[in-house]
Amino acid sequence: MSFEAVTTAGPADAAQSPEHTASRPTWDCRVCGQPWPCAPAKVGLLDDYSAFPSLLMLYLSSQMHACWEDYAARTGDVPPDLGERFLSWARR
Repeated sequence: MSFEAVTTAGPADAAQSPEHTASRPTWDCRVCGQPWPCAPAKVGLLDDYSAFPSLLMLYLSSQMHACWEDYAARTGDVPPDLGERFLSWARR
């Protein structure tokens, strides 16, 4: 299994819409082209991790870190809204 496969899919791919995963290194959704996690991915992730919200935060934190590394390596510039994009919506 490649690192990309581990870092772009949730724990229950069958339950989550597997199409709405991140395309690295851009971190845009493979289906809708929106910045990942897109709205459909968020719904799937909230459902997949509904019994384990702390694990969702750990998963999203690791994804945010990977995104940060990809942006830094590719452009040298990291979007300032990564915390909002990856974490704030999941704490609600």
